[in-house]
Amino acid sequence: MAHPVDVHVGKRVRHRRWLVGMTQQQLAEKVGIKFQQIQKYETGANRVSASRLWDISEVLDVPVSFFFEGLDVEQAAGAKEERMPSDLMGDKEAMELIRSYYSIPENQRKRLFDLARVLSDVA
Repeated sequence: MAHPVDVHVGKRVRHRRWLVGMTQQQLAEKVGIKFQQIQKYETGANRVSASRLWDISEVLDVPVSFFFEGLDVEQAAGAKEERMPSDLMGDKEAMELIRSYYSIPENQRKRLFDLARVLSDVA
C-alpha cells in the first residue's frame, strides 16, 4: 500500500503537470524517463527520489516544496468541508475551473471572484 506522503506528492505532480498543459509523455521525455514511471509517481505506487523530484520541479517550474504543500492540512481536514471533494486537486472539474479562471483577464477575474463569493455566502 502506498504511503500517504507518496500519494500526496504524486497528486501534486499530476496537478501541476495538468495545470501547465503537459502530458505524462512530455514530462517523462523532459525528465528522461518513461511515461509509465510518471504514472507510477502520480498514483503514489512508486516513490519519487529527491533528485528526480528536483528534475520534475525544474521542468514544471515550481520549487520542490510545492509538492509538499497542504500535506498537514490534507490529513487534518477530514470531513471539515463536507461540500468539497476530499481531493480537490485531483478533481478534474475543479482543475478545469481553475485553469479557465486564470485565462480570464484580471479585471474580469476579480469581478467573477466577487460574484462567486456572494453566491457561496447565499448557499
